[in-house]
Amino acid sequence: MAIKKSDLYSSLWASCDELRGGMDASQYKDYVLFMLFIKYISDKYGNSDDFAPPVVIPPGAGFKDMVALKGKSDIGDKINTQVIQPLIDANTRLARSDFPDFNDSNKLGDGAQKVEKLGNLIAIFENPALDFSRNRAENDDILGDAYEYLMRHFASQSGKSKGQFYTPAEVSRIMAKVIGIGPDNTKAATTAYDPTCGSGSLLLKVAAEAGKHITLEGQEKDVTTAGLARMNMILHDFPTANVLSGNTLFDPKFKDGAQLRTYDYVVANPPFSDKTWSTGLTLGESGSGDSFQRFTWGVPPKKQGDYAYLLHIIRSLKATGKGACILPHGVLFRSNAEAVIRRQLVRSGILKAIIGLPANLFYGTGIPACILVLDKENATARKGIFMIDASKGFKKDGPKNRLREQDIHKIVDTFTRQDETDPRYARMVPLDEIASPANDYNLNLPRYIDSTEPEDLQDIEGHLRGGIPERDLEPLNPYWRIMPGLRASLFASLRPGYCQLRLPLAEVKPAIFAHPEFTAFHAATTALFAQWRQENTPLLTGFRQNDRPKPLIENLSESLLATFKPAPLLDAYDIYQHLMDSWAETMQDDCYLISDSGWLAGAQPREIRKVKNKEGKLVWPEPHDFTLGKRRFKSDLIPASLLIARYLKAEQETVTAAEAKLAEIEQQLTEMREEQSGEDGPLAEVIEGEGDKQKITAKALKARLKEIGRDPDYAEERQALTDYAKLLDRQTEAKARLKAVQEALEAKVAAKYPQLSDAEITTLVVNDKWLATLEAAVQSELDRVSQTLTGRIRVLAERYAAPLPQLVEEVEALARRVGEHLKKMGMAG
Repeated sequence: MAIKKSDLYSSLWASCDELRGGMDASQYKDYVLFMLFIKYISDKYGNSDDFAPPVVIPPGAGFKDMVALKGKSDIGDKINTQVIQPLIDANTRLARSDFPDFNDSNKLGDGAQKVEKLGNLIAIFENPALDFSRNRAENDDILGDAYEYLMRHFASQSGKSKGQFYTPAEVSRIMAKVIGIGPDNTKAATTAYDPTCGSGSLLLKVAAEAGKHITLEGQEKDVTTAGLARMNMILHDFPTANVLSGNTLFDPKFKDGAQLRTYDYVVANPPFSDKTWSTGLTLGESGSGDSFQRFTWGVPPKKQGDYAYLLHIIRSLKATGKGACILPHGVLFRSNAEAVIRRQLVRSGILKAIIGLPANLFYGTGIPACILVLDKENATARKGIFMIDASKGFKKDGPKNRLREQDIHKIVDTFTRQDETDPRYARMVPLDEIASPANDYNLNLPRYIDSTEPEDLQDIEGHLRGGIPERDLEPLNPYWRIMPGLRASLFASLRPGYCQLRLPLAEVKPAIFAHPEFTAFHAATTALFAQWRQENTPLLTGFRQNDRPKPLIENLSESLLATFKPAPLLDAYDIYQHLMDSWAETMQDDCYLISDSGWLAGAQPREIRKVKNKEGKLVWPEPHDFTLGKRRFKSDLIPASLLIARYLKAEQETVTAAEAKLAEIEQQLTEMREEQSGEDGPLAEVIEGEGDKQKITAKALKARLKEIGRDPDYAEERQALTDYAKLLDRQTEAKARLKAVQEALEAKVAAKYPQLSDAEITTLVVNDKWLATLEAAVQSELDRVSQTLTGRIRVLAERYAAPLPQLVEEVEALARRVGEHLKKMGMAG
């Protein structure tokens, strides 16, 4: 049985994190990622009979040779000299600085501690599920994004100053999409470059978007991180990518003669506000001293390197080149030298768009950043800058924020279509407006996009004279446009500009749900989902072993988004997100399982065995579906609950009835114990334990009954004890009955799995599991529509329910009553 992809990654991370001990995550990652690298290349290229394999593995330098070193006292030295060094000697693209020192006692400990730590680390990667020999290409295999998964987790653990080697994948995907690269406009000679490439994830996202092997080049100042990037390229099947070490601004490595090499696409996530950017450079005021003419628009401040990297990128673009760069928001509005450069940038027309991102996305800083989209093609004819304020769209992910799938899609769609339908999210800002005296080339997004929530104003006349202001109903116009009769049935005119509810507040919600226009809207939306379901069910049921999951979810999600785009009142991106959440939580693992093993084998239960936890105790690692004797089983593809609901309803009802009977008896026991166990209660003598842990055992009852015998003075206690004992007997019988029917049900469940046909399995998975979950999610969005409407009407109705004169009159009446009471008490003044 194949291990689930998500389980593989999470268990890989958990194992590595547990072994880390006191070592800083930013250092330990180098060891873990090398292990993933050596395992991958050993599996994929170890037995290669290619004339010139991308990676050469000399005899004795593969993963199995590292396994053979486990337990040896000189394991660290042997890994360095017998595995790493031969790899470097055989592959010119690899350097010693790419790999950590496996004999470093300061990081790994001395003697037996080092031997044990390295042995355990190697053992993690001996997991049979980590078999990359069957690695399927197209970025859709068992390796998938294991490297990226580990990088993200190490970045989150690496502290404020050490997590900058990794650009969040969601931001990288946006950048790769907005530069416009794709299969239709690329070939092998298409070039992409990242001057501050870190671990290479951003370049790889560009390559993934291109859909083919293009030419990748990158430079990274930190030699160890550059090594990570080279390994990352090989792991993602780009072994020819060229990543060089060095300071890009002082010593750029990619040149054609004396000039900077230029590229079709350039992307970068430079260090924010780099205070050492000018180290080694001697620049005059007009940028003289730089042989590459990068600073002719002006020299950035010595303590703010953001524009230095941006100017390097612009210089590295071909005449029709496109680029994207992540920078802090300060570049949009800071004054002095940066204002001079910004004016030239805007006037050049090269700045095509600005995308404002949420705060706290990046590892190493919490400040908000933006993406500057650059395009030299037709720059002189450009009349405006497209601005998007996407700062509100994210989810919390531990201590950081994270873009959701819907946030990524909305940003890219809005940019691609230059969509200005929501001016509080995006608009095309004319250059004349930016250059006006009021703005003076300040690009701060709030100057051009007001994304703040409109203030909920209080209406003085409404409070004085009563009535709901018509103005307050205008924000609900999207509802009234498709349900005009609903508004008329809910509100009656009170006076010009004001109305009142026709119904008591408690009847508003039922009236909305029952109104023909609302039911028509509900039916139309339900029909949209039914249409999408009918069109896409063949895609799901037709998915087969060795098929690729990623194209499947791309087709499904794009189709769902297109289906619901025209739907009024619903946000199609919210519905899209439900599908993507379901994919991440369940469908992805299911599809990888089907792709690996097929429907029939994937549906069969696997036995769950106990594992040792950190304390060395044997524990069950996950919930089970059913038991046979003392053995536990689980089907990853078809939970037993789905199988029971479709085929074993009667048996489940028998179990439910037995559970209800047992619960009824236990409730009677609890009530009797609570009512009769007080200090002088007839059950006080047999109570054991304190508080919530109180109990009465059959043994204690028997002993007490024997003790009091037939003594008439204890008649009441004897009766209570006897009644309780009878209930305990009934509880024992009920438990035995429940156990028997549960075991019978579980036996039928176990017998049913092997009998399932392919058609039955696809019905259970596609209809009962995947589509049922999505259908419930669409229904929740419909419920939210109605709740938003009824909630707003309730707020307005309650706000203006009692006008001020009525309140004054009520206060005066209460004051008179209080005065009369005081007078009767002789306390009136």
